[in-house]
Amino acid sequence: MENLALIDSFSEFKDDKQIDRVTLMAILEEVFRNALKKKYGSDDNFDIIVNPDKGDLEIWRNRVVVADGEVEDPNEEISLSAAQKIEPDFEIGEDVSEEVKLIDLGRRSILALRQNLISKIHEHDNTIIYKQFKDLEGEIYTAEVHHIRHRAVILLDDEGNEIILPKEKQIPSDFFRKGDNVRGIIESVDLKGNKPTIIMSRANPVFLEKLFEQEIPEVFDGLITVKKVVRIPGEKAKVAVDSYDDRIDPVGACVGMKGSRIHGIVRELGNENIDVINYTSNLNLYITRALSPAKVTSIKIDEEKKRAEVILRPEEVSKAIGRGGHNIRLAGQLTGYEIDVLREGAEEDVELSEFSDEIEGWIIEEFHKIGLDTAKSVLEHDINDLVKRTDLEEETIRDVINILKEEFEE
Repeated sequence: MENLALIDSFSEFKDDKQIDRVTLMAILEEVFRNALKKKYGSDDNFDIIVNPDKGDLEIWRNRVVVADGEVEDPNEEISLSAAQKIEPDFEIGEDVSEEVKLIDLGRRSILALRQNLISKIHEHDNTIIYKQFKDLEGEIYTAEVHHIRHRAVILLDDEGNEIILPKEKQIPSDFFRKGDNVRGIIESVDLKGNKPTIIMSRANPVFLEKLFEQEIPEVFDGLITVKKVVRIPGEKAKVAVDSYDDRIDPVGACVGMKGSRIHGIVRELGNENIDVINYTSNLNLYITRALSPAKVTSIKIDEEKKRAEVILRPEEVSKAIGRGGHNIRLAGQLTGYEIDVLREGAEEDVELSEFSDEIEGWIIEEFHKIGLDTAKSVLEHDINDLVKRTDLEEETIRDVINILKEEFEE
């Protein structure tokens, strides 16, 4: 058979794409059967013999010999005189196998065959890539920055596979240049139009969990279990860890001497502040630990409503709330309880919301953001400190303090 460009390329596909023999034969047969259907209306009476190692194939059409002038279906029947030109001793009713040359399909069909073959090969490759990365979901992966778009960074791995790191999946402080190696987890893999879309994330809590597995041997070996991870990417994270071996201090093992073990993780996450706490099934103790570095005086828990009322000394409240409310929000996510912070002696205090007739709501909200929700809590702070910690003008803060002093201290 003629070694046309199509045939010559069989071995190329096999070598370049690393397709196994059985798969390549199946793809080639499917492509040729589609071409035969288009030309002859049916491929049922054709035999296709593929030899991908040699880069060759044969197509044979099987027809039944009928009397001259009685051919009804030229694809499945052949006249006696035509059959005898192939083999002189053919008789009516016998089967005739005749080789179909590629050139018989026509130049346009051959070009279409090649395009169809390339398409099927790519489709096969994409399916393989999809399955490969689907198995890697939730695992850490490293790829190189290829180019940077406004809403995403496009990465390529060593095999040339494209991985997308969207802006919202990055840590806010992330800054990449072309050629940089980037680590993250494979968050999702989808097939869109036969092409796999691979999404990486550095903001997902699972990324932090997997970094613990990579960087801390006891976690990798299963001696320490990461029970839960919550994080505000680039800002703060809380990780609850546990060990079934009483001889192991899980927090100490994760943090290391002077933070030596966790330092690499913190650096990878753009200096994200990571609190590692001992997990416990004792809810009171768990919530207390989750609110660290604040020291809790007492806790009242409503298990039905999943709420915890926490009493703290006034100087501990801002620690419990944390900058921008990060600490209390993460503590709530870690424990699964909505946490309400109250100051000791709050029964003698007055909520700021009680002054809504004299103080505008947005001003009260600014104080709430830094954990100040009562008159006493505001009055206990220096004006300069309040100016630094809020978006309020000094004059506005002075007006608020004057109102509180007049109404509350009388």
